[in-house]
Amino acid sequence: MYDVYSPDPLMPRIHLVVSEPDRARYAAAAHREGLTLSAWLRAAAADRLDRRADAEPFRTEDDVWRFFADRDAETDCGTEPEWEQHLAVMRASRKRGATGT
Repeated sequence: MYDVYSPDPLMPRIHLVVSEPDRARYAAAAHREGLTLSAWLRAAAADRLDRRADAEPFRTEDDVWRFFADRDAETDCGTEPEWEQHLAVMRASRKRGATGT
């Protein structure tokens, strides 16, 4: 299914060069979803942009701290134990495996 014209005369047109096998795959996927090839390609591009929206590189140190704060808020697992607490857990684990001789 092909768009032979843009649905809105004010919409710009883009010329896209793809191999015939890819065109056939894209057209079949569009048909399965009940979309024109043009609409399917626009949706695919929008999906890709949405997925990459959070993948912007860090520009400042604040960006890095904000990223980790956001991840902490998403997981809601509290704060990480202090290093001394980690060491105490490791020491206790080693003692449990010791023979005591």
